[in-house]
Amino acid sequence: MIPLNTTDYANALGLKAKQASALMAQAPTATKNAALRKLAGLLRANVDALQIDNARDIERAAQSGLAAPLVDRLKLSPQVIETCAQGCEQLAGMADVIGEIIGMKQQPSGIRVGQMRVPIGVFGMIFESRPNVTIEAASLSIKSGNACILRGGSEAIESNKALARLVQQALTESGLPAEAVQLVQTTDRAVVGQLITMPQYVDVIIPRGGKGLIERISRDAKVPVIKHLDGNCHTYVDDPCDIAMAVKVADNAKTNKYSPCNATESLLVARSVAAEFLPLIGRVYAAKGVEMRCDPQALAIFEANQPVAPVNIGYDAIDSVAELKPVLVLAQESDWFEEYLAPIISIKVVAGVDEAIAHINRYSSHHTDAILTRDHMHAQQFLREVDSASVMVNTSTRFADGFEYGLGAEIGISTDKFHARGPVGIEGLTSLKYVVLGDGEIRA
Repeated sequence: MIPLNTTDYANALGLKAKQASALMAQAPTATKNAALRKLAGLLRANVDALQIDNARDIERAAQSGLAAPLVDRLKLSPQVIETCAQGCEQLAGMADVIGEIIGMKQQPSGIRVGQMRVPIGVFGMIFESRPNVTIEAASLSIKSGNACILRGGSEAIESNKALARLVQQALTESGLPAEAVQLVQTTDRAVVGQLITMPQYVDVIIPRGGKGLIERISRDAKVPVIKHLDGNCHTYVDDPCDIAMAVKVADNAKTNKYSPCNATESLLVARSVAAEFLPLIGRVYAAKGVEMRCDPQALAIFEANQPVAPVNIGYDAIDSVAELKPVLVLAQESDWFEEYLAPIISIKVVAGVDEAIAHINRYSSHHTDAILTRDHMHAQQFLREVDSASVMVNTSTRFADGFEYGLGAEIGISTDKFHARGPVGIEGLTSLKYVVLGDGEIRA
C-alpha cells in the first residue's frame, strides 16, 4: 500500500535503496551475471503477458491524445523485448569492472598509488514513454553493483510495473535484494520532486525524456544530474563522397525511426555534390512522406529537378520510385536548432567541411553528428573539431546507442562533459577512488 504522504514514500524508497546498495556493492560477479541471465529468460517467457499490459498503456495513451511519436516510443513489441533480453545477456557476458584497479604507480616515497572502480551507490532514473528503459536501467544497475529507483512516465505505468516485477523476481531468485531495483508505484509527480532533493539517499539523477522534463530536473535537483536536452543530430555529405552510400546512410539516419534522439534532424550537403545528391535523397524522403525544410540553395536544386526521372544507383528506395513531388518548405532560422522527432528534416547546402563544422558547432545539441566522405583528412578534421558526444564517419547517427556500442545497454546519453559523455553504460555508473599501498612508509 503506497502511503498518501509522498515525502514518507520517497524516503522509504531511498532508505531501502541505500541499504540494498551496500549489498549490491559486495555482490560477486557470478551472482550479478546470474540475475541478468535469469531476467533475460523471464522476459522471453513473459512476452505475451507483457504485451497485454503494454496494450492497456497504448490504448489509454491513444485515447488521451498523446502525440504519435510518444505513442510509438511506448510500444513494447516482441522485438523490443528480445532486444532487452539480449542486452541483459550481453551485460552478463562482459567483464566486471567493479573492483578493478587502474594506474597503479610507484612514488618516490615508496608508496604505490592507483584508482579502484566502485559503484556510484544509488541512482534515480526519471524517464518518459519507453518502458524498455526499465530493463536497460535495471540491468545496468545490477551489473554495476548499484541500486536504483525508477520513475517511469504515467503513460507506461502498467508496462513498467510488469517489467519491474520480473526484475525483482530475477534478483530474489539469484540471492540479491529485491530493493536493489525499485519502481515508483504512483504517478504522483510530487514523488519526483522528493527524489531529486534527497542527497542522503540518491547519489545521481538521470532524467530521460522531453526537454521540459530534463530542464525541470536540472533546475530543481539537489543531487548531480547526468543529462542531455536535445537530439539535434546532423549528417554532413562531403565532397568527395560515395553518392550511393550517402543516400543509403542519410535515408537510414532519418527514416529508420523518427522518434529516437539519435535520428538525424539536419542534413548538410557540400555545394559541389548538392546537384547530384539532393534530387536522389529528395526522392527517398518524398516516398516516405518526409517534409524537407530547405535553405534557398537546396530549395532551388529541388525545384529545378521536378519531377525527377528514375536513376538507377543500386538503391531500391530510389530505383523502385518513378515520379514524386516532395514536400518542400523554406527553412527558418529556428529550423537549424530543431529536434523534430517526426518525418521532417532541415537541409542546407554548405561550401565544404569547414562551414559544415561551424554550422554543427553552432546549432547542434552536441549529441551525435556524422560525416559521409572519401577524404581521410576531412574525416579526421571532422572527428577532431566537432564538439559532440558522438562523432561518426560514413555511418548512420542511429548507431549512437549503448547496445550498438557494445555497452550491453545504456542508461541514457549524456551531452555533458562531466562525469559521463555519450551513451552511459556500466562505467558511467561507477566512480573511481584512490587506493594507496605501502609497507610502513611515513611522510617526512
